[in-house]
Amino acid sequence: MPRTGHRVRDVAEQCGLSTATVDRVLHGRAGASPRAVRAVEEALLELDRQATQLRLARRTVFVDVVLDAPGRFRDAVRTATEETLPALRPATVRARFRMGGGAAPEAVAALVDAVGTGGRVSHGLLLKAPDHPAVAAAVRRAGARGIPTVTLVTDVAGSGRVAYAGLDNVAAGATAAHLLSAVLRGAPGPVLATVSHRAFLGEQERLVSFEEGLAVTDPGREVLRAGDVHGADEPMAEAVAAVLARRPDVAGVYSMGGGNAGTARALAAAGLAGIPFVGHDLDADNLPLLRSGVLTAVLHHDLRADLRTALTQLLRAQDLLPGAPASEPSSPQVVTPWNIPPRLRG
Repeated sequence: MPRTGHRVRDVAEQCGLSTATVDRVLHGRAGASPRAVRAVEEALLELDRQATQLRLARRTVFVDVVLDAPGRFRDAVRTATEETLPALRPATVRARFRMGGGAAPEAVAALVDAVGTGGRVSHGLLLKAPDHPAVAAAVRRAGARGIPTVTLVTDVAGSGRVAYAGLDNVAAGATAAHLLSAVLRGAPGPVLATVSHRAFLGEQERLVSFEEGLAVTDPGREVLRAGDVHGADEPMAEAVAAVLARRPDVAGVYSMGGGNAGTARALAAAGLAGIPFVGHDLDADNLPLLRSGVLTAVLHHDLRADLRTALTQLLRAQDLLPGAPASEPSSPQVVTPWNIPPRLRG
């Protein structure tokens, strides 16, 4: 068990053994009991932990957050980030936000390219962006500059990001299929799937998984699509109304993005208020829709937990925490009007 990271004297003081015994254990020589070996191993682990804490306490870590998302989601991420940062003590982590909504992929790539320039040090990037070659290339360039990226909520293929943090989108789509097929119980009519924007890989994964799941749980059920309007309420209302004008027999809705208030207005105008309606995220728009019964259920994931995961992976990527960065998708939580998390009941 050769170790050079800690002095023999420090290990001995930590575990209460003599320096001679510790030296025998560290160099694998005979004469040390199994109990002494275990004591030295535990002492080394504790000294490693203390060294990590000291290293973190001396660092200020700058994290850039680039989001291509509607205003309500940008606000939610900013709030969740500010709530999460104090929990990362003893490190001092400061976040800088670069935000937009519905920007061209090239514009998002330009935001990524600006990270860590102009004399502003960056130790990592949190990114919600379209799955586009220009964005992926910008992430790779950031990595080449020593700036690791963790994608948030939706991934960017081929980008070389160090980890993904957010909802397990495949599980979410399959869960929505299970819920709607169970609620509809063979009632006639298609279901409507609304998307914020097809460029986001997370929504693509949800849609594919939903359609595949529905083919198993409710074979023969037709799936109609609407949206691709960046989750804005008014354009979503128009897109949904156009579908309902052609197919007024829609039996249920799965919204994998935003614009649910607009979707609800279009449903009501078409005389379809009250049909099963599954959405995503307990944000400021969806909470009142869930409380009032417009939304049957919401597939929720704790954004604060996702951000803790994302920031932890960035600290690992900078060797400020032990372990290698890794993706840790969160499981969807099915929330109804009867099990809204206490902190959101208001």
